[in-house]
Amino acid sequence: MAKKSLINRNLKRQATVKKYANVRQSLLEILANSQASFEEKDEARKKLQNLPRNSSFTRLRNRCELTGRPRGYYRRFGLGRNKLRELAMSGQIPGMTKASW
Repeated sequence: MAKKSLINRNLKRQATVKKYANVRQSLLEILANSQASFEEKDEARKKLQNLPRNSSFTRLRNRCELTGRPRGYYRRFGLGRNKLRELAMSGQIPGMTKASW
């Protein structure tokens, strides 16, 4: 089980990313626009730099929903490998069985 502080930190980051997503997207579109003037791009770059650091999507970490484990994460299920195996072996994930050949 991961530390509660790390889990809570990641949840706080998720909220910050969600809060600033529209602002960040609009500023990035201005920077990517080839028709925008240098002054517009410079102003957009300064505004982007003034946004909170944790509002960037790349600061998020995928974690298991049950344990908070950061490694061995399966996106399709939102679980870590250990919990995914436990739930699959107990038959709680429909259609998933242990491989045998």
